[in-house]
Amino acid sequence: MAKIELETAPINTITAGSVIKGNINANGDFRLDGKLEGDITLNGKLVVGEGGSITGNVICQNANIIGTVIGNISVKELLTMHASSKVRGDILINRLCIEPGAIYSGTCRILDEVKNNVSSEKIEEKK
Repeated sequence: MAKIELETAPINTITAGSVIKGNINANGDFRLDGKLEGDITLNGKLVVGEGGSITGNVICQNANIIGTVIGNISVKELLTMHASSKVRGDILINRLCIEPGAIYSGTCRILDEVKNNVSSEKIEEKK
């Protein structure tokens, strides 16, 4: 039998009690249990733990928000806001899951809707 080895990217972690002031760019997944004052851009999944908080903008593939985000969020795939989450800002997503108890204040736009609006605007301009 052949042995198959899967490569897994390491998960970047900011632990509880840590405070980061500045922007973060990363290629892998990221778990934040501390505080970030700045923007975060990932090519992977973001998890903001129950005690975690971000004051800044978020761009990533997938996100699980259990803690707090104050800023705009752009997620290419699935954004999940858990019951304990608090999000204040505009979101741009492909799919959204909000558990009962989550607190959200802002506007929500779906990526397909944005693409269709851009296409419609281009058609209007050509007329």
